[in-house]
Amino acid sequence: MTVSKTKARLVDVARQLFAKVGVENTTMNDIALASKKGRRTLYTYFKSKDEIYSAVVESELDILSDLMKRVAEKNITPDQKIIEMIYTRLDAVKEVVYRNGTLRANFFRDIWRVEKVRKKFDAKEIALFKSVLQEGVDKDVFHIDDIEMTALLIHYCVKGIEVPYIRGRIGIGLDIETRKKYVANIVFGALHKTDI
Repeated sequence: MTVSKTKARLVDVARQLFAKVGVENTTMNDIALASKKGRRTLYTYFKSKDEIYSAVVESELDILSDLMKRVAEKNITPDQKIIEMIYTRLDAVKEVVYRNGTLRANFFRDIWRVEKVRKKFDAKEIALFKSVLQEGVDKDVFHIDDIEMTALLIHYCVKGIEVPYIRGRIGIGLDIETRKKYVANIVFGALHKTDI
């Protein structure tokens, strides 16, 4: 097993243990045993449980970042990209939270710890939003005065509805198409889309 594969294996085993028994109930020894690696190997890659927890969150965010990048690169119109990026992001975050079981509680309880790890992801996401917004301006789909500010606002708006979206509190009683229409009206109204 190569160095990067070993590290990836340790991160995956840690993620599974964190999900199964919780971060606070998992020890470095548990991770070493479950990965069939010695403690020395584990400590070669990670100095603490905190460090491996950060690596777990980072690996999940890398997957999310790749999903959003694929949407941004699709051969669809900029307005379709923005909406698909928003839903891809929200659905992927929701899936990560539910897949990681007891991490759910840690995700909501220890948001500042997650935020620290998210900084790199946030920068990538804002850059993706900026590129799609610029494409929209170039193709005369959007009329935006300040692309940088608009990308930041979209990022923070989407980030702000993560928890209610994950908990199913947005659009209760509305069908999917009606919910999508509301989102499109808000997003495209803010972007001054030429035809809503």
